[in-house]
Amino acid sequence: MKKIIIIEDESVLQKAMSIELLGAGYAVLTAGNGEAGLELVRKEKPDLLLLDLILPKMGGFEVLSALKADEATKNIPVVILSNLGQDEDKKKGLELGAVDYYIKASTDLSDITKKVEGLIGK
Repeated sequence: MKKIIIIEDESVLQKAMSIELLGAGYAVLTAGNGEAGLELVRKEKPDLLLLDLILPKMGGFEVLSALKADEATKNIPVVILSNLGQDEDKKKGLELGAVDYYIKASTDLSDITKKVEGLIGK
């Protein structure tokens, strides 16, 4: 079973994404802040990471930079899910190594599931 980690501090959204992805047949682990999320990714080596940018303790860009600088985690695909919709934020996320960038407010959960399936299969 493919493993996905969600780093998201909004518990309602974290739970909704978890339910959606569990229903699609993925194992899901979650973290509510950047520090805990980074530790979890390093420990679990997921097949994919869904990453918010505005996080307590350590921001999403910092988490992404740390993961991409580490040989053990640099090849894990990262999809950013954020309400930061500015072009500069999207550009920065993609330049740091994210494979895609979604604006939470305008993205349906089923679209995220389809994207995940397209990136890592079932």
